[in-house]
Amino acid sequence: MANVIRVAACHASPVFLNARKTTEKAVSLIKEAASKKANIVVFPETFISAFPIWSSVRPPTENHSLFQRMVQQSIYADSEELDAVRAAARTTGTVVSIGFSERSRHSNGCLYNSNLTIGQSGDILVHHRKLVPTFFEKLTWSPGDGHGLRVADTAFGCVGTLICGENTNALARYTFIAQAEQVHISTWPAIWPTRVPQVIPDQEPGRSEQNPNVPRAANYDNLAANRTRAAAHCFEAKCFGVACSGHLGEDAIETVIDGATQPEVIANTLRAMPRAATFLLDPTGALLPSFTYKQAEKQLVDALQNEEGILYADMDLDDCIEGKQYHDVVGGYQRLDVFDLRVDRSRKEPVRFHT
Repeated sequence: MANVIRVAACHASPVFLNARKTTEKAVSLIKEAASKKANIVVFPETFISAFPIWSSVRPPTENHSLFQRMVQQSIYADSEELDAVRAAARTTGTVVSIGFSERSRHSNGCLYNSNLTIGQSGDILVHHRKLVPTFFEKLTWSPGDGHGLRVADTAFGCVGTLICGENTNALARYTFIAQAEQVHISTWPAIWPTRVPQVIPDQEPGRSEQNPNVPRAANYDNLAANRTRAAAHCFEAKCFGVACSGHLGEDAIETVIDGATQPEVIANTLRAMPRAATFLLDPTGALLPSFTYKQAEKQLVDALQNEEGILYADMDLDDCIEGKQYHDVVGGYQRLDVFDLRVDRSRKEPVRFHT
């Protein structure tokens, strides 16, 4: 196993609700990252082919056609699209982690928020379905199961992936730590709206004279929350972290606005939201020195946020060892006689047929 590896996190937007074109973009990014000597290439949550942000800003009564399009542009785990991604991993010799909206063969409307970890040979190492869709995601995706709570043992370290809010699930994270995880991937959407922009009206008592447009209620600070969750896991697991977020394309905004009863409110909300960031962390939870390439020259940057790109960092996996002396939460810093965690990793199906 290589001790020093290079990870590439793709801070990119899908071709919104177009699985074929998004797949082509993914393959191009894998090849670009591999040309820069990347060993592991990471994509955001449901990169193929959309994150359903419409459910956060439009009422469910307006979203039936968008859900239909989402189903049509979601893909099976053994689809031609993912076969193309697997082929790209094989031809470049990289490990690829990619999020996708997964279609189900037991229902024509059941979707899962899923992620594949693909090995150097193009084989599927881990197929994970998000355990619990978060907040408005429940209008699109069904709950997954524990089948994908596995760390992939690759030539470039032991790699685990959790999707978005799963990185708040202490038991899921502990399950990965207990599998000697060295690189933890967390994937995130481009934005996370929880409120529409509102200001205090002129006639309301208590309005500030100095700043009459003070927001009445702020959105959930997803940027800070993602940083806290990713850093906490790195510190507890003593592993490297890859926080890979999507980028919001203008095609996504235009699609969500189209046909809405309050297009201006929705447009203002989507454009006002702070964008999620892509960054890489060391085993203490601190930012890892990272870089992009511009005209073949390295440029040092802490994170990518407001524009698309690929963020790279080099990781020495031996750096995961020292912290275990201080707090090995699955070893010397654990009380196995007190706590007993059991995880069901069977794949759940809606029916079992007997002949």
